[in-house]
Amino acid sequence: MADTSSDKQLLNQKLIVEKIGARNKMKIADFGCGSSGFFVFPLAQMVGREGAVYAIDVKKDALDNIARTARTNNLRQVKTIWSNLEIFNATFIEPESIDVGLLINVLNQSSKRVEMIKEVMRMLKRHGKLLIVDWNSVNFALGPISEHKVNIELLKSGLRRLGMKLEEEFVAGEYHYGLIFSKI
Repeated sequence: MADTSSDKQLLNQKLIVEKIGARNKMKIADFGCGSSGFFVFPLAQMVGREGAVYAIDVKKDALDNIARTARTNNLRQVKTIWSNLEIFNATFIEPESIDVGLLINVLNQSSKRVEMIKEVMRMLKRHGKLLIVDWNSVNFALGPISEHKVNIELLKSGLRRLGMKLEEEFVAGEYHYGLIFSKI
């Protein structure tokens, strides 16, 4: 996935990172970061030493990989946190302390999506941003089965009911939609 300009890539990393709007000293949390740091490491460069990028996952081996890469590259602003996002108040991050939260290809993996979103919202500052990227309804050999895909319209209406304002909708890759919400 090195070529971020390709139309055939699964996720447009460059576009998604731009949409996040990371700046020096920001605190950003990648909920369900996985083991590659696909978004963690580019964001760590953008927030600088005075910022923080929280790499959060339920898989400890994924966090070990992120921590090892962060140490190797002297990125002290990368903080790994083990958490089960399906449990409210399980993530050891202060309430209302995060500028931007990311849920990228995470919601489709859970049947407790509302719980996950509430846990992320708990940590978002007022007017903080939530960026969600997930699989669109196109059938594709990779990705989740249709029953696990998150319906974009239901997601938008559900987040409105939870106190989030839709700021932007975008194409995040050939098979993904992107949504940016702000906490009101």
